[in-house]
Amino acid sequence: MWQKLSTKWIIVVNCGKKFIFLNTLKYIMVNLIGTYEGKADAKGRLLLSNALKKQLAPVLQEGFVIKRSVFQPCLELYPMSEWNTMMAKVNTLNRFVKKNNDFIRRFTAGVKIVELDSLGRLLIPKDLQVFAEINKNVVLSSAVNIIEIWDKDKYEKAIDDATVDFAELAENVMGNLNESEDGIS
Repeated sequence: MWQKLSTKWIIVVNCGKKFIFLNTLKYIMVNLIGTYEGKADAKGRLLLSNALKKQLAPVLQEGFVIKRSVFQPCLELYPMSEWNTMMAKVNTLNRFVKKNNDFIRRFTAGVKIVELDSLGRLLIPKDLQVFAEINKNVVLSSAVNIIEIWDKDKYEKAIDDATVDFAELAENVMGNLNESEDGIS
């Protein structure tokens, strides 16, 4: 995630397309690390671990966006700066193309702004609890710049199911990245 130190957006419109450039010299990259277990109470409040709160400290004040995951039965928690970056990308889609409108509608369905309360708890909205089938035992899993929020049983099943073909997936996704001249990556 990019920690916002100052805001400098440059929008260039060329041939009907928008290009958004971030002045990357004004941003610091923060990667979230770890998987944490917790419990949601009857109202859907989830206490974040101290280790996770420390990692999120630079962005706690700006708040978060929580939404349904596109590919998994879990929720995604975006720091507001990450959400704004994502929305800048989505905003470049031509809304006169039906599939783009359909995508935007589905991608933003159920999106909510959330903050931590004074005790460091995150309130998961009821409709999103139902979507992710979150009852009590929860896993918060870092996914580079966002946090996935899972029902513990569903998370363990997803990890077990992915183990079978993870080696092939890793090779397909990462195998040719940054390959040096000698073939060693």
